[in-house]
Amino acid sequence: MTGETVARDALIVVHTGREATRKVAATVASRLHAAGFTLRVMPDEYSTDAHLFDALPEDERPLRIDPDDDAANGAEIVIVLGGDGTLLRAAELARSARVPLLGINLGRVGFLAEADLDDVDEVLDAVIARSYRVEERMTVDVVVGSDGQELGRTWALNEAIVEKTNWAKLLDVVLEVDHRPVSEFACDGVLCATPTGSTAYAYSAGGPVVWPEVQAMLLVPSNAHSLFARPLVVSPESRVALEVSQRGDAGVLVCDGRRTVDLPPGSRVEIVRGTTPVLLVRLRSQPFTDRLVRKFELPVQGWRGRRGD
Repeated sequence: MTGETVARDALIVVHTGREATRKVAATVASRLHAAGFTLRVMPDEYSTDAHLFDALPEDERPLRIDPDDDAANGAEIVIVLGGDGTLLRAAELARSARVPLLGINLGRVGFLAEADLDDVDEVLDAVIARSYRVEERMTVDVVVGSDGQELGRTWALNEAIVEKTNWAKLLDVVLEVDHRPVSEFACDGVLCATPTGSTAYAYSAGGPVVWPEVQAMLLVPSNAHSLFARPLVVSPESRVALEVSQRGDAGVLVCDGRRTVDLPPGSRVEIVRGTTPVLLVRLRSQPFTDRLVRKFELPVQGWRGRRGD
């Protein structure tokens, strides 16, 4: 039938408690509602910031939905207002639903975000017109076991970290790649990062920056007491394992700073390429090199290469 409109849904995930967030959230909700979107928001986000959508008419305010694994099901897009931490929280909802994430950075570096506060109008134009592309980002799947029993199963977009819990002591671990031992050392922890996570915790720990289109896993020891404890880049098809020494202290597995599993002495953490990627929205065909320079404010004034490409 001509003139019939098709319902469109979007989930908004918000870092609450900031004046800038309230203004952007109201603008996003109002414009998308006018374009025919039904909007969703987590009830705790709505209630944490009492004025988040109060400036809008009742019919323009997002629906409050249950904060469970089905929150993004059926949505066209998940719009994230905040920094990388907020986007990682949103990824927990969007990944299983296979819904793309679009980040508007209201934090500091915001490396995962596609746009900044000044780009909101451009972002909304692209969402309404569906004039964006979707990029798959590799994840890792993680299984923890001890004495033949499974202790936990989780995943990560940025990194899975095995780290110490007793900060007065080092953690003794054995690193294994493809069922073969590589090295044993005492350390603060070991990160297994994706290319996406190479610019996050792994970068701070001394790991290399890896371009997103490179399929690989990074192994980055943190403050290891060993002659051979350098960052390693392994195949995305490799099977990585980290064993916590039976003789030492307990540790903890932390994935994306959000999901944790306790690691008793003798436990084993196995990490492989994830079966389900995270989908990120890209508005521009900006090279990763330009994003890297802009986000980290790298000095390039002396460059005299080809321009205008």
